[in-house]
Amino acid sequence: MQQIIGNISVLEAAPILNLGLLIDGLLIGAIFALAAYGLALVWGVMNVKNLAQGDFIMTGGYIAWFLGNHGVHPLLGLPIACVVLWCIGWVLYRVVVSKVITRDLFTSLLATFGIAIVIQQTLNLAFGPDTQSAQADLPNWSFAGGLITIPATRALGFVLAALLAIGVIVFMKRSRMGQAIRATAQDARAARVLGIDTEKVYSFTFCLNAAICGAAGALVAVVWNVQPFMGTTYSIRLFVVVTAAGFGNLPGVIAAGFGMGVFEQFGGFIFGAQYQQALIVLLLLIVLAFRQLQNLRLRQAVQ
Repeated sequence: MQQIIGNISVLEAAPILNLGLLIDGLLIGAIFALAAYGLALVWGVMNVKNLAQGDFIMTGGYIAWFLGNHGVHPLLGLPIACVVLWCIGWVLYRVVVSKVITRDLFTSLLATFGIAIVIQQTLNLAFGPDTQSAQADLPNWSFAGGLITIPATRALGFVLAALLAIGVIVFMKRSRMGQAIRATAQDARAARVLGIDTEKVYSFTFCLNAAICGAAGALVAVVWNVQPFMGTTYSIRLFVVVTAAGFGNLPGVIAAGFGMGVFEQFGGFIFGAQYQQALIVLLLLIVLAFRQLQNLRLRQAVQ
């Protein structure tokens, strides 16, 4: 407790540190927002809660790290990670996910949890259990007499995540497939009546989500690090973001992604990095409890 009070006192005595944590949180939150948008797509269009979302991210991260170790700049591995994850997503959709779309919630959770375990063990066998980080060899920028340090990797990650998110948003609004995805999300039965191949839409949506995770994973490998069993923590983060915002609320998902990044930075500084993961789980429980209370009040109002 004394350490927590001491850390809060440091933030009060040096307000510039708050600005540094805020900037760091926003730079990190961009990657969360990108990956959360993919989860919201699958959740909203297919009604599948993908527990393997974080493991897709780790797979993309390992691809960038592997390429970095073999002479390819890890940031150039981002499009390669997208393509590889798209292919993996297509295979998983055909083999597993397509069989559980019409099933109950528990079945889809169990299926995607099984996918997560398979990915974790495959990464562990292929690359070992050690934590790895892709070296981008970019400088750090210091401000305010060194009190604020901004790694160029995080700034570049922010820009790339923003560009990818804008690209996906434009695609969803302007392309025929994007319009078909939105129509299917609103009412799959009506979409089928209008001639939309919802099976093709489901397959494309799941593959697009996997590709988004591949891009996010490549950025994660450069900005932080990757480890075979770290995907679960990212899945929890993204579930917090989407649950808090609502899967049909794109601006809310983006805002919640940035909020998650800021929350992690301030929480890690105040409580210590060792409690950072526990804070994420606690935040998930709070969000779920709040949503449950909202639903209860709505049912009472209807009655």
